[in-house]
Amino acid sequence: MRFYVISDNVDTKVGMRLAGIEGVVVHEAAEVHKALAAAMERPDIAVILMTEHLVRQCSDLVDELKLNRSRPLIVEIPDRHGNGRAKDSITRYVREAIGIRI
Repeated sequence: MRFYVISDNVDTKVGMRLAGIEGVVVHEAAEVHKALAAAMERPDIAVILMTEHLVRQCSDLVDELKLNRSRPLIVEIPDRHGNGRAKDSITRYVREAIGIRI
């Protein structure tokens, strides 16, 4: 089973390639949908790494795939510009998901 990266910049793809992870660089939403669909159909891919920017571009599709498909696992990664999440993103996520204030 393999990892596969879908990135919006060459630097992330090159870094992952140095670690032995293949991938593709895309920019437009249509390209993201096409790359994600192709990766989802490959039986050798167990984990798809996607940059935060691309996940935000097609969040509805990513959410639907995460909920309705058991594999491959889709993991959101920060790109070279850093993590786009707010400091309390995990706390906020838990609060929204189950209604408990931490």
